[in-house]
Amino acid sequence: MPLVRIDLSTSHTAEVRGAIAAGVHRALRDAIGIPAGDRFQIITTHEPGELVFDPDYLGVARTDVVYVQITLVGGRPEKLKLELYRRITENLAEAGVRPDDVFVVLTETGLADWSVGNGEAQLVAQGTVPGLAE
Repeated sequence: MPLVRIDLSTSHTAEVRGAIAAGVHRALRDAIGIPAGDRFQIITTHEPGELVFDPDYLGVARTDVVYVQITLVGGRPEKLKLELYRRITENLAEAGVRPDDVFVVLTETGLADWSVGNGEAQLVAQGTVPGLAE
Protein backbone atom coordinates (compact mmCIF):
# COMPACT_ATOMS: atom_id res chain seq x y z
CA MET A 1 0.00 0.00 0.00
CA PRO A 2 2.16 2.89 -1.16
CA LEU A 3 1.24 6.54 -1.16
CA VAL A 4 3.16 8.35 -3.89
CA ARG A 5 3.81 12.04 -4.02
CA ILE A 6 5.28 13.45 -7.23
CA ASP A 7 6.55 17.04 -7.29
CA LEU A 8 7.73 18.52 -10.57
CA SER A 9 7.99 21.78 -12.47
CA THR A 10 5.24 23.30 -14.55
CA SER A 11 7.44 22.64 -17.60
CA HIS A 12 5.89 19.15 -17.78
CA THR A 13 2.62 18.97 -19.69
CA ALA A 14 -0.46 17.23 -18.31
CA GLU A 15 0.21 14.35 -20.71
CA VAL A 16 3.79 13.97 -19.44
CA ARG A 17 2.62 14.21 -15.82
CA GLY A 18 0.20 11.37 -16.51
CA ALA A 19 2.96 9.29 -18.09
CA ILE A 20 5.22 9.96 -15.10
CA ALA A 21 2.51 8.90 -12.65
CA ALA A 22 1.78 5.76 -14.68
CA GLY A 23 5.50 4.97 -14.90
CA VAL A 24 5.94 5.18 -11.14
CA HIS A 25 2.91 2.96 -10.57
CA ARG A 26 4.12 0.42 -13.14
CA ALA A 27 7.52 0.29 -11.43
CA LEU A 28 5.87 -0.33 -8.05
CA ARG A 29 3.84 -3.18 -9.56
CA ASP A 30 6.78 -4.72 -11.41
CA ALA A 31 9.50 -4.28 -8.78
CA ILE A 32 7.72 -4.87 -5.49
CA GLY A 33 4.49 -6.55 -6.53
CA ILE A 34 1.78 -4.13 -5.47
CA PRO A 35 -1.66 -4.88 -6.95
CA ALA A 36 -2.73 -2.95 -10.06
CA GLY A 37 -5.58 -1.27 -8.17
CA ASP A 38 -3.35 -0.09 -5.32
CA ARG A 39 -2.78 3.35 -6.82
CA PHE A 40 -2.79 6.45 -4.62
CA GLN A 41 -0.80 9.40 -5.97
CA ILE A 42 -0.54 13.12 -5.36
CA ILE A 43 0.92 15.12 -8.24
CA THR A 44 1.92 18.71 -7.58
CA THR A 45 3.41 21.14 -10.09
CA HIS A 46 5.66 23.99 -9.05
CA GLU A 47 6.56 27.32 -10.60
CA PRO A 48 10.21 28.22 -11.30
CA GLY A 49 12.12 28.67 -8.06
CA GLU A 50 9.80 26.47 -5.98
CA LEU A 51 11.86 23.30 -6.44
CA VAL A 52 15.33 23.75 -5.02
CA PHE A 53 18.12 21.32 -5.83
CA ASP A 54 21.88 21.26 -6.19
CA PRO A 55 22.68 20.88 -9.90
CA ASP A 56 25.57 18.47 -9.34
CA TYR A 57 25.34 16.96 -5.84
CA LEU A 58 27.07 13.54 -5.69
CA GLY A 59 28.10 13.91 -9.33
CA VAL A 60 24.57 13.85 -10.79
CA ALA A 61 23.90 16.63 -13.34
CA ARG A 62 20.36 17.82 -12.56
CA THR A 63 18.43 20.38 -14.60
CA ASP A 64 14.68 19.81 -13.96
CA VAL A 65 14.20 17.47 -10.98
CA VAL A 66 11.16 15.23 -10.61
CA TYR A 67 10.82 14.33 -6.93
CA VAL A 68 9.12 11.00 -6.20
CA GLN A 69 8.31 10.39 -2.53
CA ILE A 70 6.96 6.95 -1.75
CA THR A 71 5.54 6.07 1.65
CA LEU A 72 4.97 2.35 2.10
CA VAL A 73 4.89 -0.41 4.69
CA GLY A 74 8.44 -1.39 5.58
CA GLY A 75 10.05 -4.77 5.25
CA ARG A 76 11.20 -5.07 1.66
CA PRO A 77 14.81 -6.07 1.08
CA GLU A 78 17.36 -3.65 -0.31
CA LYS A 79 17.52 -5.59 -3.58
CA LEU A 80 13.84 -4.82 -4.31
CA LYS A 81 14.29 -1.15 -3.44
CA LEU A 82 17.23 -0.84 -5.82
CA GLU A 83 15.19 -2.53 -8.54
CA LEU A 84 12.35 -0.09 -7.85
CA TYR A 85 14.65 2.91 -8.33
CA ARG A 86 15.98 1.46 -11.59
CA ARG A 87 12.51 0.77 -12.95
CA ILE A 88 11.14 4.18 -11.96
CA THR A 89 14.05 5.86 -13.74
CA GLU A 90 13.61 3.72 -16.85
CA ASN A 91 9.86 4.34 -16.98
CA LEU A 92 10.25 8.08 -16.48
CA ALA A 93 12.88 8.19 -19.22
CA GLU A 94 10.21 6.78 -21.55
CA ALA A 95 8.06 9.77 -20.53
CA GLY A 96 10.88 12.16 -21.45
CA VAL A 97 12.45 12.72 -18.02
CA ARG A 98 16.24 12.66 -17.96
CA PRO A 99 17.51 9.90 -15.63
CA ASP A 100 19.70 12.48 -13.85
CA ASP A 101 16.52 14.38 -12.92
CA VAL A 102 14.76 11.48 -11.16
CA PHE A 103 15.01 11.84 -7.37
CA VAL A 104 13.36 9.07 -5.34
CA VAL A 105 12.97 8.69 -1.59
CA LEU A 106 11.22 5.89 0.31
CA THR A 107 9.70 6.31 3.74
CA GLU A 108 8.74 3.11 5.52
CA THR A 109 5.89 2.74 7.99
CA GLY A 110 4.19 -0.02 9.98
CA LEU A 111 0.84 -1.68 9.34
CA ALA A 112 -0.83 0.39 12.06
CA ASP A 113 0.24 3.63 10.36
CA TRP A 114 -2.41 3.35 7.65
CA SER A 115 -6.14 3.96 7.51
CA VAL A 116 -7.51 3.90 3.98
CA GLY A 117 -11.08 4.80 4.89
CA ASN A 118 -13.85 4.39 7.46
CA GLY A 119 -11.49 5.15 10.35
CA GLU A 120 -10.16 1.60 10.26
CA ALA A 121 -6.63 0.23 10.10
CA GLN A 122 -7.29 -2.22 7.28
CA LEU A 123 -3.69 -3.41 7.01
CA VAL A 124 -3.61 -4.40 10.69
CA ALA A 125 -6.73 -6.52 10.19
CA GLN A 126 -5.21 -8.00 7.04
CA GLY A 127 -1.90 -8.70 8.79
CA THR A 128 0.31 -8.00 5.77
CA VAL A 129 0.47 -6.26 2.40
CA PRO A 130 1.08 -7.67 -1.09
CA GLY A 131 4.75 -7.72 -2.01
CA LEU A 132 6.03 -8.40 1.49
CA ALA A 133 7.45 -11.75 2.49
CA GLU A 134 5.10 -13.62 4.77
